[in-house]
Amino acid sequence: MSHDEPGNDSSGTTVRDMPVTPRDVHAPPPPEVIGPRRRLPLWDRIKFLLLFGGLWFFLVWSSMAENELVTFRDAWLERTQSSRWLIVVLALELVRQIHIFIAERWGAYNRFWIDRMFGRFERYTQRRFSSWTRYRIGRAFRWLIAIAVLAVVLGQIYDVSPLVGLFKAPTAFYAALPMLAQMVMILSIVILQFAALFWFLSKGGVDTYFPEDIKTRFEDVWGQDHVVERVKENIVFLENPEEIEKKGGYVPAGILLWGPPGTGKTLMAEAVAGETGKPYVFVDPGAFTNMFMGVGILKVKGLFRKLRKLALRYGGVIVFFDEADSLGNRGGSTGAVAGASIAGTSAPAPWDACHGFSFLAPQTQSSLFQAHMAPGVDPAGMGRHGFVMGGMNGGGGGMGTLQALLTELSGLKKPRGFVNRVVRRTLGMKPKPPPKYRMLVMMATNLPSALDEALLRPGRIDRIYRVGYPSKEGRKRTYEGYFAKVRHELTDAQIEHLATITPYATGASIKDLVNESLIVALRDDREVITYRDVLRAKVLKSVGPPEGVEYIERERHAVAVHEACHAVVSYLVQRGNVIDTATIQKGQDFLGFVQPIPIEERFTSWRTEYEADVMVSLASLVGERMFFGGDNSSGVSGDLQNATRLALAMEGLWGMGETIGSYAVSRAPQGAMAVNDGTDRALLDGPMGVRVERLLTELSEKTQELLTEHRSAVLAVAHALETHKTISGEDVIAAIEGTEGPVVDGRAYVDLRGDLEEYHSQALAAHEGREHQMTMPHARVADTPAPAPETGVPQPAPKASSED
Repeated sequence: MSHDEPGNDSSGTTVRDMPVTPRDVHAPPPPEVIGPRRRLPLWDRIKFLLLFGGLWFFLVWSSMAENELVTFRDAWLERTQSSRWLIVVLALELVRQIHIFIAERWGAYNRFWIDRMFGRFERYTQRRFSSWTRYRIGRAFRWLIAIAVLAVVLGQIYDVSPLVGLFKAPTAFYAALPMLAQMVMILSIVILQFAALFWFLSKGGVDTYFPEDIKTRFEDVWGQDHVVERVKENIVFLENPEEIEKKGGYVPAGILLWGPPGTGKTLMAEAVAGETGKPYVFVDPGAFTNMFMGVGILKVKGLFRKLRKLALRYGGVIVFFDEADSLGNRGGSTGAVAGASIAGTSAPAPWDACHGFSFLAPQTQSSLFQAHMAPGVDPAGMGRHGFVMGGMNGGGGGMGTLQALLTELSGLKKPRGFVNRVVRRTLGMKPKPPPKYRMLVMMATNLPSALDEALLRPGRIDRIYRVGYPSKEGRKRTYEGYFAKVRHELTDAQIEHLATITPYATGASIKDLVNESLIVALRDDREVITYRDVLRAKVLKSVGPPEGVEYIERERHAVAVHEACHAVVSYLVQRGNVIDTATIQKGQDFLGFVQPIPIEERFTSWRTEYEADVMVSLASLVGERMFFGGDNSSGVSGDLQNATRLALAMEGLWGMGETIGSYAVSRAPQGAMAVNDGTDRALLDGPMGVRVERLLTELSEKTQELLTEHRSAVLAVAHALETHKTISGEDVIAAIEGTEGPVVDGRAYVDLRGDLEEYHSQALAAHEGREHQMTMPHARVADTPAPAPETGVPQPAPKASSED
């Protein structure tokens, strides 16, 4: 970018390099820089003198009108005796004007009053009230003065007290009107009742925070440095709009932050307001959802009237629409954001992976995009890391509101004021040019594809940023930030390990884990968090509290063998994953599960990796048949669904099968690929089903070879699960390799192989109904038990592990 292009100043410094510092626009300047007072305009100097002087002459005239024999001098003297309060007020205003006149010409005098006298009161009110509250109090005070003057005038007219005159005026005014005017007035009152009702309904849902209320800064936003750098550019343009306007550009008016929940979108908007020192207006997601039509439109109009006032008073304003997808759409989908959002979910976008969509002709892009956006079911069912491998499966806002919002976003430069827009034009006068309203509109959503295209066009929402899951360094920084707020004994190495084993953790989930760790420590009457507390909290978040039920012995052993088969195969074939947690602790909808986590942050997957996933899913069926004489439970149904979905996607979508063509081009096969309950056989009975079955059979044979070779490891892991219910991935490895883990001492299983086989024979006999007595052998465990960690990652519910 050259120096003459928008985004650079004349010295060649880019806007990204310009410092962004918080400032308080209402903080008084230091005493040493206070000079003479800025001179008042003529109208501000004389308006109160004219008001009180005119009121004085009106009272003198009323005395003369009551008695024609009273001279002006007599009326003057009479009012001097009866209305001394008005003389005192007029004298005080005259003294105030003399004080201002001296302060405008004498810096030391002005500095004395600002710093020593009025400054103390100003600082006190700033501590007690926000600047907007002080402004509203001042406005109310001015209204009271106007009402008091009117009451005095009416009291003199009706020869009653000022208060009685104020209440008597409407009755006298109505009686003086002709019949037709009275009917019009009654009709107007009825209309005003409806207007008042809708005005009342249009209130609420909008919270205003002023510069001194926002304490959040960019250093409080952890793990999203790349997005923060982009947002800083918009702050520079808001603070120094001339940097781009003087070179022919325009200030970006809107930002859309989209991404998964809990990644810090709302926090980033607060940080923008805190850094700029501008008011921050938070719009509730349901603010525009109303019972009556038209109320949402009134809310939008009222909101932007308030924004324009704040922008003129403070030099700018930040408005944040949370959950912007609630604003509604017109049935369409956005272009760029829709594709980006779908690419980030389980639905395969036509430009997935290498963005091969970009080199196609525009007509081809349009055709593919429309075909992709057609209603259909995700053929893959879920992404590679979107399911828990292992487990026994048991048995808006309105069109008018949106259009009003679009109009306001495009019409921010309309002239303000009724007098300026209507009266001046009626009199043939040219309206004053509209001011520049410095507004930054920020929106956040988890569903960008639900937003209307017109909302996201340039000029309304100019910049779209994805606030995704933080990287490992971002997670580490987030852990450090939240642990710094509590007392803990975690080392840097432990925090880094915690960041490694929690991929896809968000700021919200990390904060929740730290808070849960504190609760665990307090439950043990301690105020300092240890790493053991963190691990226990992770298990609690992953598995949940126990249900207080116990398996019968043979069922406990069957569930343990089921999960052990998943764990052993996962350990052997999934090189990109490590096991985080294995449990047979019963939950609400599962009897147990094995939870793997990726050890690296990657964005592509390979055929061998998907084959490994299929083998881990098939391990439950293959293992149960191997250990229980060809029998298997209904708990393998979920595993078979996962394996079939992956095999279908490999054969028909991802080019990992025997054919090259993609079944995604046809919506009918695509819908048939989502085999949820096994009743739709249209696809599986065809050539595709033959290839899928061949692939599954081949992988199940490989799985059986692995389980046969590592039979003792399966029984060792199953025994560890039966003993402890929940173990960590390190304990699984210890049981498989015969090493010492945090809870399980796997070295003991080297000598217990015969006992484990004998115990399994008893379980098999009990399963077949030949025996009912089972004696589980005892293994030596570590002295200091520590529960298994949990990733803290928002993931789908663990694939259930229960019997139908």
